[in-house]
Amino acid sequence: ELALKSLGSEGLFLFSSLDTNNDLYLSPEEFKPIAEKLTGVAPISEFEEEETPDPSGETLSIVAKFQPLVMETMTKSKDGFLGISHVALSGLRNWTAPAAPMSMMPARQFKAFLPPKNKLDLGDPWWIIPSELNIFTGYLSNNRFYPPPPKGKEIIIHRLLSMFHPRPFVKTRFAPQGAVACIQAISTFYYTIAFRIHAEFQLNEPPDFPFWFSPGQFTGHIILSKDSSHVREFKLFVPNNRSLNVDMEWLYGASESSNMEVDIGYLPQMELESTGPSIPSVIHDENGNVIDSRDPSGEPIQFVFEEITWQQEIPWEEAAQKLEVAMYPFKKVSYLPFTQAFERAKAEKKLVHSILLWGALDDQSCKPLSASLPLPGSGRTLRETVLESSPILTLLNESFISSWSLVKELEELQTNRENEFYSKLADLHLEKYNFPVEMIICLPNGTVIHHINANYFLDITSMKPEDVESSIFSFSTNFEDPSTATYLQFLKEGLQRAKPYMQ
Repeated sequence: ELALKSLGSEGLFLFSSLDTNNDLYLSPEEFKPIAEKLTGVAPISEFEEEETPDPSGETLSIVAKFQPLVMETMTKSKDGFLGISHVALSGLRNWTAPAAPMSMMPARQFKAFLPPKNKLDLGDPWWIIPSELNIFTGYLSNNRFYPPPPKGKEIIIHRLLSMFHPRPFVKTRFAPQGAVACIQAISTFYYTIAFRIHAEFQLNEPPDFPFWFSPGQFTGHIILSKDSSHVREFKLFVPNNRSLNVDMEWLYGASESSNMEVDIGYLPQMELESTGPSIPSVIHDENGNVIDSRDPSGEPIQFVFEEITWQQEIPWEEAAQKLEVAMYPFKKVSYLPFTQAFERAKAEKKLVHSILLWGALDDQSCKPLSASLPLPGSGRTLRETVLESSPILTLLNESFISSWSLVKELEELQTNRENEFYSKLADLHLEKYNFPVEMIICLPNGTVIHHINANYFLDITSMKPEDVESSIFSFSTNFEDPSTATYLQFLKEGLQRAKPYMQ
């Protein structure tokens, strides 16, 4: 109360965003973001001081490519952003170019991508930055403007993402956090490492309220020598193959419990790519003498790099799938594209288990719609509970073809008259959809035989068994978790209803 009286609500909001341990005292470390903002000087972190670049080591040139979010893809654009203050979206509207279009980085900094000694098999994932959150640990505060100082392997990720925007958060507020990688190819002296990173950006600064910008994922690959002295190739990007790929959340008040707006949109391009292999900063002749990096005519010396012969490798799609399962255990079940799922179901004479939702099920553009708790029924809640439970995984693999779809994509498919069958499939799905998530069981011809809204599903699984009126979802005593038992019953009920049609 004294702090509120001294600072006012907005002043206390800013103070709280810096007071990370909530002791009502700002330590020098907590005050550092403000000091850097006021002085314009950012001190070198302890880790970076220890990792002084080798002056004779190689450097890698990286370029950033960025096309801003297409504002028209946001749901709020349909009513002209009615009721949304211009200030709230100012950070988003003003972000039209990368913060640093080009950067030179020491090749050895990329050693963070090298595998640990117990992860040298193709496709065997490891965590570069471990995820510290799950459905039970809760979420990190929305009331923050400045990222905590990166440490250890976070530093190279933070430096790379800072090319896009000055305030990247290497650890997201929501699970799964972090960065995961696996070996895609091996040669005598080189690895190709595939990676996936979950990170987000804070686009606003005081006195505005926080605006969080969360791409679905960053993915990519790096080809580097086993001693990390040379990087042959590097690429990082946000996938743009879906119609929506970024989640956005912004606060409307000076407290953690303030109203929050949520939207989702499409980002056409956000990528980093090396301009070529890393090259020596200093060039020596055969006698060890330093020589000019330009030839007598003034042209830069051209380097010739040996061709890499890969002895073992797996396809990119396989590596990406391994990383996806590491982030999301529910993906141990294959979720096929919408139309492909029905074709497979017809061929295998199985039912389709379909999830229809507003944001993606398997990346960070699917968020809870509350500042402190997941919205009942959000895709995030489902994927972190019932969809990754062992009994559900087993039944889905045995008896169903699974798929998930964005509402926006099915709306587009519904209006596509080039293929009447696909249009009808989308139509049958959308007839049953209620915000935010609908779970649907249907025949290979698209006929819906069972469906349940995720909000209702989570409502009844949070009740005592004797309070559930409907006999459709009876609780089983075989599983302690009522969510798993009820979802299992939902699937079995679908199988039972389908019997007359699947003879």
